[in-house]
Amino acid sequence: MFKQSNIPAFFQALQQQWPQAKTELEYDNIFQLLVAVVLSAQATDKSVNKVGLILFKIVYTPDDILNLGEEKLKSMIKAIGLYNAKARNLMALSRQLIDQFNGQVPDNRKDLESLPGVGRKTASVVLNVAFNQPTIAIDTHIFRLCNRTDLAPGRTPYEVEMVLNEVVPTEFKMTCHHLLILHGRYVCVARKPLCSQCCVNHLCQYNNKNL
Repeated sequence: MFKQSNIPAFFQALQQQWPQAKTELEYDNIFQLLVAVVLSAQATDKSVNKVGLILFKIVYTPDDILNLGEEKLKSMIKAIGLYNAKARNLMALSRQLIDQFNGQVPDNRKDLESLPGVGRKTASVVLNVAFNQPTIAIDTHIFRLCNRTDLAPGRTPYEVEMVLNEVVPTEFKMTCHHLLILHGRYVCVARKPLCSQCCVNHLCQYNNKNL
């Protein structure tokens, strides 16, 4: 099992590896961030940023989404998976923001998760990145890494999140989400982890290290 006494060293090593750890999604304001995170579900940040280069030249507010219209929005995001459902959600989300939140993205989980297309992970990303709250969003990279290393094992993303909230030192709560995503995306990859290049392989409890 992963020794809790080693957890600070684990995150210190990741911090040294990724000193500028932050989201790789590109945006100019909080609404654009929300849109980008909604679009990123089952899609890569790279593909979302490619769409965002065009979309975010004309979309800055919920009103801009509504003025664009669902069909035009679909045509602009069709390179991203599940674009039909995402377009519908973004239209409904924008309407709700205008009707219930004065066009502003709310800064609390309950209101965020009331928006169409916004689940726990999306809300956690927005709360962390936009509102500097120490939330931890569990994506596929973090879920895999936490189970593989035994850092925070769990059968579901929610279980992994709860374990991380318990074991991550306070000083790393704000950044651990980004550190784990980057490490999972570029080093602790799914098929063949780059264990020989891993800065925490001496702490990792994975039994089949690729050294």
